[in-house]
Amino acid sequence: MVTEAPPFWWRKPDWRAWGLSPFSFLYGRVAGHRMVHGRRASVPVPVICVGNFTVGGAGKTPTALTLARVAKAKGLKPGFLSRGYGGSLDVTTVVDPHHHHATAVGDEPLLLAREALTVISRRRFEGAERLVHEGADLIIMDDGFQSAQLAIDYALVVIDATRGIGNGYLVPSGPVRAPLRTQLRCASALLKVGEGNAADRTVRMAARAGKPFFAASVKVCGQEDMHGRNVLAFAGIADPTKFFRTVESLGANIAVSRTFGDHEHPGEDDIADILHMAAREGLEIVTTSKDYVRLIGHHGRADELLRACRVIEIDMVFDDHRAPGLIIDRAIAAARERRLRDGRRAK
Repeated sequence: MVTEAPPFWWRKPDWRAWGLSPFSFLYGRVAGHRMVHGRRASVPVPVICVGNFTVGGAGKTPTALTLARVAKAKGLKPGFLSRGYGGSLDVTTVVDPHHHHATAVGDEPLLLAREALTVISRRRFEGAERLVHEGADLIIMDDGFQSAQLAIDYALVVIDATRGIGNGYLVPSGPVRAPLRTQLRCASALLKVGEGNAADRTVRMAARAGKPFFAASVKVCGQEDMHGRNVLAFAGIADPTKFFRTVESLGANIAVSRTFGDHEHPGEDDIADILHMAAREGLEIVTTSKDYVRLIGHHGRADELLRACRVIEIDMVFDDHRAPGLIIDRAIAAARERRLRDGRRAK
């Protein structure tokens, strides 16, 4: 699976998209067939998948965290299942946020593990079984919507209102992971995040397909007003401009911005450059929670940068506060029906 999105994917289609279209056709045939006809193994607990239509971030991780908090409020023990992208471990592992580093398990699992039981596994069914063994009674998959390894009871597809599905082309011509109509057929509901109209066409397609629609926005938590403060902002996420807009929404002035690739660990020279520039210009350093956890356990001057950073923490807030609970209830009901079907087939 491609995990980095080149800039031309998010613009009007040009010669690069057209030239790669034969490869996109083949990619789409394989990805679509896998989604529809893949053999999905079942586990005895409800499975919610928080995914997206495209390569790149749309807000899956904060959405998964919100669902876990609501599940715990309902008396459930949720467990997160992640592939652990960006980490080096290739064995199924229970993530310990006090022991593991991002180089081993990936940055997103470390954030998830702060909230609830988290397992990383390249083999999702094996990871799901481990979560059940550890006592989880609800599994929340962070990504994996296009995977055919695990039976999903509720697939919530997150779409960014500003970027939508980019140029609408399939990988490698664009960011779309599988034919859009196939993905819509497999989705349970859509979640549009933020303001903008780039996702409106896709939302209308989902509505015509009878798919429920929710809306949400990213809210900064635990930050006082930063009005008038001059900052150096750095981010290594799928859409750094989204983070920069969030910082500016707090009233800060971004004097310097540094971007890295999604999940990229900054090098020693990068860290030294950030510290030097901030000190020289008298700037406060701000970053994302993902970038912060990637620095933990890093060598060299990483500890110095950790102490200097202000982390901008965010929450995913649904417009309808009842929506996360409704999603969980529907997943539980769907899992019950799935187990009944499995029982009938076994007879």
